[in-house]
Amino acid sequence: MKQSKIAIIGAGGLTGKELTSLLAHHPHFQLVHITSNQVDGKHIQEVFPELSHVPDLVFQKHDSPVPEDTHIVLATPNEVSLEKAPHYLNEGKKVIDLSGTFRLHDKTKFEKAYQFNHSKFDLMEKVEFGLPELFREKIKNANFVSNPGCYATSAILPIAILGNLRKNIQGPVIVDAKSGVSGAGGRTEEIKFAYTHVYENFRAYKILSHQHEPEIEEYAFVGSDPKEIHFTPHLLPVYRGILSTIYITFDKPIDSNQIQEKLQSVADKEPFLRLYKSPEDIELKKVQNTNFLDLGFKTKGNTLVLVSALDNLVKGAAGQALQNLNLMFGYPETLGLVNL
Repeated sequence: MKQSKIAIIGAGGLTGKELTSLLAHHPHFQLVHITSNQVDGKHIQEVFPELSHVPDLVFQKHDSPVPEDTHIVLATPNEVSLEKAPHYLNEGKKVIDLSGTFRLHDKTKFEKAYQFNHSKFDLMEKVEFGLPELFREKIKNANFVSNPGCYATSAILPIAILGNLRKNIQGPVIVDAKSGVSGAGGRTEEIKFAYTHVYENFRAYKILSHQHEPEIEEYAFVGSDPKEIHFTPHLLPVYRGILSTIYITFDKPIDSNQIQEKLQSVADKEPFLRLYKSPEDIELKKVQNTNFLDLGFKTKGNTLVLVSALDNLVKGAAGQALQNLNLMFGYPETLGLVNL
């Protein structure tokens, strides 16, 4: 079978590195082009010596020409994605964007959350949100997919799969999330995310102002009445993984068996969703270096507590991007993502 050629724009960052490694094992995708303005001209194994299995490629600048018949993954900052996505779409390429630039359909909320003017908002009519468990059929037919945020995935999916039970939720929904430094630190190494600042330390950040809060609000309640989300992220002294505890209050006492039946019916059909008997079974070590989202719950009176965990670099970013690529190109959804 002919391989589909892929370029990663921004491959020098943590997510780009993760996707490079995943694509190297994929039988139907060929990574042919990588860019990074910071390490332009360097061989990929010079930058990532631990990736001995990756293709023989040299980093080029973001503006360098992309080979013909090559499709694009943007692992770039928001403003770069704003510039690059329309360009590649106009060339007829399929595009997956890992930035937050094309996730929110409310321009005012976007500009408040991301602090810059969105000059290509007309493209929101063409983009699909890349959460396969919710939008699988739309992704299959898409040319442009916006990959969800890592924190957002950990919160949206557990809430959304409650389905019709969401109509009895009283807001606000509280999302208390903890991430390793690779999820909180972004693509650039900032001193506040460096080892010396996280070791033997723990803190909250971007309280009630994180850009994933409006993203969770928009997609967790698709097909139901929207509810306000209060989201607080915390920084853990670990490298990878996100654990989110979600507190939901209903308008009347809830039946634990009803929650179990609903969540299990979804988990049974989803290759990367695992439902555990107890929320206390949810641990980062079970999801690190996998594309799984693990989920557990407990009820008390009117309160439902959901606990989820995922690897922010895999299911939260590069793995989910590959899951979406598989869908867009008609390959089995799990290809290249099982037995990581």
